[in-house]
Amino acid sequence: MKPLEDYLIVDFSQFLSGPSASLRLADLGARVIKIEKPGTGDICRTLYTSDLIMNGESSVFHTINRNKESFAIDFKQPEELQKLKKLLAKADVVMHNFRPDVMERIGLSYDDVKAINPNVVYASISGFGNHPELKNLPGQDLLLQSLTALTWLSGNQEDGPVPMGLSIVDMLAGAHLAQGILAALYRKATHNMGGTVQVSMLESAFDFQFETITTFFNDGGELPVRTKTNNAHAYLGAPYGIYQTKNGYLALAMGSIPVLASLLKCDALLKFPENKFGLRDEIKNILATHLLTQETQFWLDILEPADIWCAGVLNYEQLFKEDGFKVLEFTQKVEMLDGYSYKTTRCPIKIDGEYFTSGKGSPKLGQDNERIIKEFIA
Repeated sequence: MKPLEDYLIVDFSQFLSGPSASLRLADLGARVIKIEKPGTGDICRTLYTSDLIMNGESSVFHTINRNKESFAIDFKQPEELQKLKKLLAKADVVMHNFRPDVMERIGLSYDDVKAINPNVVYASISGFGNHPELKNLPGQDLLLQSLTALTWLSGNQEDGPVPMGLSIVDMLAGAHLAQGILAALYRKATHNMGGTVQVSMLESAFDFQFETITTFFNDGGELPVRTKTNNAHAYLGAPYGIYQTKNGYLALAMGSIPVLASLLKCDALLKFPENKFGLRDEIKNILATHLLTQETQFWLDILEPADIWCAGVLNYEQLFKEDGFKVLEFTQKVEMLDGYSYKTTRCPIKIDGEYFTSGKGSPKLGQDNERIIKEFIA
């Protein structure tokens, strides 16, 4: 039995943040009914990545909306809104990621839903919370990375701001919302009490930086300074970084410079008896030049037996050939109602020694209307 079996989640969210949260809850056994606009549905259905179209829709949509049902309804129409409220009255969780006040204008605020479902868990993600001066700003991942200083932690010193190559703030906010929902469901189960769960992308991005922000506050207010080359962490000294080798790349984590000098037979490093933070650029430049002289595996064969924290740097093609990836069985094949199947990832959480998988793919727009109406509304 999956932990969240028998829980019903009605999800109004679209794009990435909210749907990533409900995906994780679906993986853990919850029944997720996705509310969509007739005709167009979740905007993410047409938010294409690399112009990849899968079964007529975006790969992004298929990735984060597998294992869900779709109920297409125009809830801005009074009659349809009344139908929808019958479904909401039976939900354990109602969630959305609209801008603040949108659900209030529709008539589906927390107070509105609580009136028909007193113990409901009502969860939401916004870009900037309810602060009057911020709440109407667009909650978009790249903008949030830029506004929260994240872009000054990646890349090298002279690169200017560098965003991460993933919609990291969306995913963090989704993870935080899922955590909050689980906590609220526990309280509901133990105390028969619902409530609200609120997450903002802004605060999720700040929380992501708890280590660097704390260092800034307690280190004289000095701005983080990335190394000029091979930067990987603005607050860590050499050798921390990724270095090019004769045929690829080598990642080096924390380690003693004198020990590295001896193992790598790099005489130029011998003049650095300690890992001086202020000398990290000079140390890294020497390492970068020396590591170019041999192939990645040559260095790994020296460093790994000495218990130096290091690794080759893999791309997707190399990663998926690794036995370490294959043994995880981290991919699964899912199938849509029309028979279209695709390969994707599984839930990463193991409970009672078991990973949870589901062969159920993403829903076609409104494919579950008839069953949902018959079960909850008729």
